[in-house]
Amino acid sequence: MKTPKASRPSTLSRNRLKFIRLAEKRINKVAKQLHLIGNLSNKTNYAYNDEEVEKMFAYIDSCVKSARERFTNNSTGPETVFTLKD
Repeated sequence: MKTPKASRPSTLSRNRLKFIRLAEKRINKVAKQLHLIGNLSNKTNYAYNDEEVEKMFAYIDSCVKSARERFTNNSTGPETVFTLKD
């Protein structure tokens, strides 16, 4: 038996709920990963130079900028794989 139209959630509200659920999950995942990246700053355990740090954060910044732009137009963004190798 079909659910009456008035009691079914609209596509808009289902999509809204899906957006909220996924956005919260993904943002929390990014925040955790950024925290782990910050752990790499411990010079007791890791060796790095300023150029590598700048390259890492420039890439992160470009990814954030690209994601933000996708909310206003349909661009695809930067490469999805980061490497410190030239």
